[in-house]
Amino acid sequence: MCTTLCIDSFSMSKEQVIKLNQKLMELIRSYQYTESLKLFTKIHSSKSLKPDHYSLSSAITASANSRHLAIGTQLHSLSIRTGLNAHSHVSNSLLSLYAKAHDLISVTNVFSETQFTDVYSWTTLLSAATRLGRVDYALHLFDQMPKRDVAVWNAVITGCADNGHEYFAFNLFRDMHRVGVRPDNYTFAGVLSLCSVEVLDYGRHVHSVVIKSGFFARTSVLNSLITMYFKCECGVDAYVVFEEAEAAAVCDHISYNAMIDGLVTMDRNVDAFIVFRDMQRACFSASEVTFVSVISSCLSLGAGCQAQAQAIRLGFDAYVAVNNSTMTMYSCFGELHEAQIIFERMEERDLVSWNIMISTYVQENLNNAAVLTFLEMRREGNEPDEFTYGSLLTVADSSPIVETLHSLLSKNGLMKVEVFNALISAYFRHGNINLAFQIFSDLQYKSLISWNTIISGFLINGFALQGLDQFCALLNTQLKPNAYSLSLVLSICSSISAMTQGKQVHGYILRHQFSSEINLGNALVTMYAKCGSLDMSLKVFNAMVERDTISWNALISAYAQHGQGKEAVSCFEAMQISPEIEPDQATFTAVLSACSHAGLVDDGTRIFDTMVKRYGFVPSVDHFSCIVDLLGRSGYLDEAESVIKGGYFGAHSNMCWSLFSACAAHGNLRLGRTIARILLEREHHNPSVYVLLSNICAAAGQWEEAANLRDMIREFGTTKQPGCSWIRT
Repeated sequence: MCTTLCIDSFSMSKEQVIKLNQKLMELIRSYQYTESLKLFTKIHSSKSLKPDHYSLSSAITASANSRHLAIGTQLHSLSIRTGLNAHSHVSNSLLSLYAKAHDLISVTNVFSETQFTDVYSWTTLLSAATRLGRVDYALHLFDQMPKRDVAVWNAVITGCADNGHEYFAFNLFRDMHRVGVRPDNYTFAGVLSLCSVEVLDYGRHVHSVVIKSGFFARTSVLNSLITMYFKCECGVDAYVVFEEAEAAAVCDHISYNAMIDGLVTMDRNVDAFIVFRDMQRACFSASEVTFVSVISSCLSLGAGCQAQAQAIRLGFDAYVAVNNSTMTMYSCFGELHEAQIIFERMEERDLVSWNIMISTYVQENLNNAAVLTFLEMRREGNEPDEFTYGSLLTVADSSPIVETLHSLLSKNGLMKVEVFNALISAYFRHGNINLAFQIFSDLQYKSLISWNTIISGFLINGFALQGLDQFCALLNTQLKPNAYSLSLVLSICSSISAMTQGKQVHGYILRHQFSSEINLGNALVTMYAKCGSLDMSLKVFNAMVERDTISWNALISAYAQHGQGKEAVSCFEAMQISPEIEPDQATFTAVLSACSHAGLVDDGTRIFDTMVKRYGFVPSVDHFSCIVDLLGRSGYLDEAESVIKGGYFGAHSNMCWSLFSACAAHGNLRLGRTIARILLEREHHNPSVYVLLSNICAAAGQWEEAANLRDMIREFGTTKQPGCSWIRT
């Protein structure tokens, strides 16, 4: 009787454990790992129940998935004490636990203690080895395996790919074919993800194998094909694959997401929006990824608002990535207030959210707001990255702030070359040349942006020769100058009239196929003009395949610098009838300056009238200064004075100086005294005013007044800086 009761009790407890095991698996499948571990604890602590190998395997899986390594190691000890580790699914769960904890030694130990290893055991060990960068060990294990099915091949191919060993991955894929193992959808997806522009032909070969093997109907393979072609910048091929898949009805929402994202990366935003609408018509549900891509593709604020409204309607407004994308969209359209609203309403923010807000403030020149957001970010426990510091360095308005950011970078160990480039630029911006050059010199790896930054820094700080030296040093590295590098060195040659070096750069441009770069053609026109070779400026201009407004401005300025006003006016008229070319404010400044230096009063006034009436430009100080200079040089001093009195800017210093110089040239003492008084009110004790007025007085025979003005210069202790010129021979 007692024996029967014990057997019945045992049967009931066993059935109860089976039911509880099912409950454990349900909790794990629904990602309720903490609840599943609590349930296992209750089973283990029960006097009437005893967990079996299935219970223990489930608990180990829950601890592995929730990354509770401490609990997992306790369960490992329990498995050894109870002898349940002899069961393959328990040992496999332990392998998975240590693999997810990136503990290869423990994985290897568990594997060596496993009595009956199966394909899962080997695959887990292989995956752990490759994931932790031990590709050589993984390949050694692979060679030792008694049986290698497709899952094993996939594990080692993926591992090699993830660790940058694409060559091994491709070779393994070929070996797999050779030994007769049939690839599955995971194999094809993994190999296609490796294909780049350099191995596009191999990607096309894999595409053909996919079709022959009948795996085109598998959405994971199809989506990998679309992604591969976009990565290789073959948008047409991606479209063909997508349309074939649509016709065969094998697309899923990921296929549409891949198309939208690929089109956005290729700046085909209108097409991306069309695919999004097709996705909705096909009744596929948009996902977080969909809205991130769609909102990024919006070419107008209206379209962006519509996409945001749809995201809100479908409940995606709580997703951080969608909010980040929406903030970026509003930032691109200058809608700061809208971006702020989204940022402030976000319940959860990641590092990208903070970076977007900081960069938006920087973009709007709201430097204090950017710094305050950075401080708030730190207070909330978010650690900035290189992008954060890069944004802040662009708005750092003093050298001490740059030094503070520099120390924070060093303290946090952020040593990427991109942030050092921003740091160098910031130090140059505040004139701290020695420190900027020291940081540049200490860089172990110098990118092309690093070299461009150092060359630009020397140029803007007036150290042109040092900038030229750095360009020469760049040519001695393995890096090749880009169009921006060459435009910088041409600016240097222009600033110091170094035509010999400028010609050498011109030769480099021709030899390295940079001739089609419009900005370099423009820089060459300017360089030759400033070096005194107008003929070469004209030759470069005529040789340009494509020209923009800046090209015409450069040639008009070249004529102006060489005193050829008539030719400048003719060039301006030719520009007006050139297709798709519109003059800008700088165009009129250049042509009016040319008229001024050549005394072309009628042409100058006519062009000024054209600027206002035909093109609708509001004249700037520079335009009025040119008109005043034009009238003054030609002796129309009263008319020039009227322009100053009736202009939008009143007696602006630039216009006053133009008229003051004209008074000196034409000996108008009355007007010269008036203008001198205005200038001295604004530029106290500027010696140039006294010197020029003294010259006017002397020319008018007012020797005593001229002498008094010279005495005043000595009394104030000011001296006029002597003029100088620099001609390189």
